[in-house]
Amino acid sequence: MAMQAASPEPAAELRATAFAPERSLPVAALLTLSGGFIDAFTWLSLGGVFASSQTGNVVFLGIDVFSGQWQSAAHHLLPFAVFLLGAWVAIRIQAPLRCLMAQIVCLAVVMLLVHRISEPLAILGISFGVALQSASFRRVERWNYLSVTVTGNMLRAIDQFVSVTDRDGSRGGVVMLVLCLMFLCGAAIGGFATTRLGAASLAVPIALSACALLWCRLNRTDHDHG
Repeated sequence: MAMQAASPEPAAELRATAFAPERSLPVAALLTLSGGFIDAFTWLSLGGVFASSQTGNVVFLGIDVFSGQWQSAAHHLLPFAVFLLGAWVAIRIQAPLRCLMAQIVCLAVVMLLVHRISEPLAILGISFGVALQSASFRRVERWNYLSVTVTGNMLRAIDQFVSVTDRDGSRGGVVMLVLCLMFLCGAAIGGFATTRLGAASLAVPIALSACALLWCRLNRTDHDHG
């Protein structure tokens, strides 16, 4: 009786995973690759401030406040606040594909106007767009992940390998390690491209996000037709 009562929930979860292209590994990999790239871009070209990795902003915010560098502290506080706003909007509207399109628009606007607007304004635009995306895409297959950081995904990989001994656990660990590698590759590519192309390098995360959006739309259409 207990097994019968428990079985529908995993089955429902498996169906939801199978029919949710926004939870697929290719989409998560593309968005995490983009996340690493954007961190490298903003750090190198926008005054050493992160637009997506808020952990770094919090660390520098604490250092600046303690040393009395209030102007520098504000540079790290504002992206943090705007990121929270973007995440709140994404969670409220529950529209992942629209949020992903909004991120693409934000990145495109910054890329086109970065030389005409101040650095803080450019960072805020990127932070808001990234928050919309990262708060909307937080599950890959059956596991939680974050596309804008690597630490949590590393811990989840270790947890899957150590705590879960079946094939499903191994799959979860491998998925998390793949995403960690994607973030590293994104940061490396972002550093290389930013130093050579400047603002034009934002075309790379725009293209990655567009590919993720196209993947979701095509696979959702295929499922609907099926």
